[in-house]
Amino acid sequence: MSGRDLFCQPRRYGRGAALTLVFASVLVAGAATGSLPVGERGAAPGESFRAAPVGGHEAVARAAAEAMADGKSPTEAAERAVSRSGDRWAAVYSQGEYEEFEDSLDGEYTGVGLWARQERDGRIEVTKVASESPAASAGIREGDLLRRVDGKSVDGRPVTEVVSLLRGDATEAPAGTTVRVDLQRGTRAWSETLRRARLSTDSVTVRHLADGVTVIRIASFTKGSGDTVRTAVRQAPADAKIVLDLRGNPGGLVTEAVTAASAFLDGGLVATYDVDGEQQVLHADAGGDTTRPLVALVDGGTMSAAELLTGALKDRGRAVVVGSRTFGKGSVQMPSRLPDGSVAELTVGHYRTPSGRGVDGTGITPDLEADGDVLQRAQTVLSGLGQ
Repeated sequence: MSGRDLFCQPRRYGRGAALTLVFASVLVAGAATGSLPVGERGAAPGESFRAAPVGGHEAVARAAAEAMADGKSPTEAAERAVSRSGDRWAAVYSQGEYEEFEDSLDGEYTGVGLWARQERDGRIEVTKVASESPAASAGIREGDLLRRVDGKSVDGRPVTEVVSLLRGDATEAPAGTTVRVDLQRGTRAWSETLRRARLSTDSVTVRHLADGVTVIRIASFTKGSGDTVRTAVRQAPADAKIVLDLRGNPGGLVTEAVTAASAFLDGGLVATYDVDGEQQVLHADAGGDTTRPLVALVDGGTMSAAELLTGALKDRGRAVVVGSRTFGKGSVQMPSRLPDGSVAELTVGHYRTPSGRGVDGTGITPDLEADGDVLQRAQTVLSGLGQ
């Protein structure tokens, strides 16, 4: 599942890997209006754990250590400490969950193939169904409401808890096990038994339209997606104009978002971010295509690393952004490992676009707001850019 965004490629705990600085998408805390793939986790493993907890991390680590010394659950103690921190993006994950995160960022996951979000009234709505997935085979569609999982009501639950139920995290359920879901579509209510499967994500898809427009859609930033975008740009017909579709993209690996930016920029600034008040920068590689007309499509489901890419292309004058305001997830999380191997993440800073604009809580306003047939509007814009 695509979710939190980090700078390095994922590796296994057993190979000495740990975690590094993270840009977290809404997946991290299951925010009330968030969207994320349900049934497939998204994660942020990386190069190295924070050597010593800072700020809120210290309180969480202390609570976990004290619980462990008393023979109690460090994870539960950490979760209580996180809930008291007031950090809306903070979260605690088991070691097993992080291992699943790593798999998902490699482009594979065990799940049922649903994306969902929590509506303002607490109901869980399906926002996307992966093709050839258990959910697709069962006829589940975008807009359906997910009401129960294995008999447990999911109304009002954080989306991350719904994910855990669908995945069967409590029993470490493998592919082939089943999960029963109750759904609603309008006045119709029904149940389906889905068999979890090992699925792969095609995070980047390319299609060529008849009017000389190449559409590159990035569903999430998984391992290798940035290079796939660069290849797609190089292989597009010489006179092709490009639509970069970032709608519904919840984020992923920041390194991949920066690589994707490098497909359209000739070096230069992509974003700045701060960690505990210390400023850091992200730069594009030189040699990107800076001449093709480019439109980026965004909506309220465009989050985190996808907003980082959008902000870079918009501020650098490289793309016309079309659609609706993006989600507004621009905070930076730092993970630290707890005594039992679980991981706690708390917010330590925020990132900004090249012009210095903050994204967190505000999102990015498109150059041209559009509803309905956004792709048609993009094609109209490209026809003017190509003149």
